[in-house]
Amino acid sequence: MKMPDTTITVPLTVTEQGAIRIANSRVSLDSVIYQFKLGAVPEQIVYSFPSLSLDEIYLAIAYYLTHREAVEEYLREQEAEAEILRQRIESDPKHQKRMSELRERLLARKIAQQQDLSPVNTD
Repeated sequence: MKMPDTTITVPLTVTEQGAIRIANSRVSLDSVIYQFKLGAVPEQIVYSFPSLSLDEIYLAIAYYLTHREAVEEYLREQEAEAEILRQRIESDPKHQKRMSELRERLLARKIAQQQDLSPVNTD
């Protein structure tokens, strides 16, 4: 009897920045695993990432399930780096000024829309 091939290649690549991507796509392992942890099944996840095949989604989830501790540590590191970046961006005075200007424009637009919707008094 010929023994079956028990080696499965998981299509993961690591970018220069240390992010794990699936296959030759820009889809991160994080993205797929977060959806999986929220209860999505591979057949649902594949609709969110049309650049991936169903096989690649299954392999990414299988990798997560067989290397859960290491992947969870990776996810924690990614979240910590994202939080540092968010804080750096939000503390930038240029960003704060742009956000203030954006809020003012949105408020002005909302007021204008409300005035356009208000009943016209024809008395």
